[in-house]
Amino acid sequence: MGSLVKDFFAQQQHVTPDKIYHVTVMPCYDKKLEASRPDFFSQEHQTRDVDCVITTGEVFKLLEEEGVSLSELEPAPLDSVYSSVSAQEPTSHRGGGSGGYLEHVFRHAAQELFGIHVDEVTYRPLRNKDFQEVTLESEGRVLLHFAAAYGFRNIQNLVQKLKRGRCPYHYVEVMACPAGCLNGGGQLKAPEMPGKELLQHVERLYSMVKTEAPESVPGVRELYGQWLHGEGSERAGGLLHTSYHAVEKASSGLSIRW
Repeated sequence: MGSLVKDFFAQQQHVTPDKIYHVTVMPCYDKKLEASRPDFFSQEHQTRDVDCVITTGEVFKLLEEEGVSLSELEPAPLDSVYSSVSAQEPTSHRGGGSGGYLEHVFRHAAQELFGIHVDEVTYRPLRNKDFQEVTLESEGRVLLHFAAAYGFRNIQNLVQKLKRGRCPYHYVEVMACPAGCLNGGGQLKAPEMPGKELLQHVERLYSMVKTEAPESVPGVRELYGQWLHGEGSERAGGLLHTSYHAVEKASSGLSIRW
């Protein structure tokens, strides 16, 4: 999203990226740390992909302080960065409540690698509901073996499997929060509703959002054609992909052994 705003949108507006202040609303406080990583800072323009991250809970607090109630505001049409289409309603893609692409990658891989069309993706819970597997089998042979690991306990177990060389998965979707981003630490709280009940309510609302296959979303082909210079291009790789590395711990007098 940061590349889309600071590069594509900046070109549309005929301004340099440093002239745009990009604010995102997220369900997780860790997104603030992610946005501050040097990986997402442009040395050329001296600007970050995302300048400010606020959580949904912080948005609600700001609205309360200003005496604003969303239910009393007039609905406004959605903006669109595409020139060929206009956004009519919010959309998402099929998958869990974290916006992950496990299901999309699974379907795409099944079709492209094995010529198998997968309509419904079936999850098989393991030790708990936050660690689930998805498999593609044919004639008794496992072709694809995917997993979704949510919550630090499950992530730690997965890391231990990797260290022991016993991780059988081709693809793993990892999220820090149990139940995923819908249960993020920065999400809105409802004092009158127990946490489990609130999560179930949020999941029901999220399931009502219209879903589309990413490659079928209007305007995506326009982005690849005009902005990214085609699928698999060097430009697409540079703007849409990243690689993480360990963040060096800041040294201080407190860490010095006297």
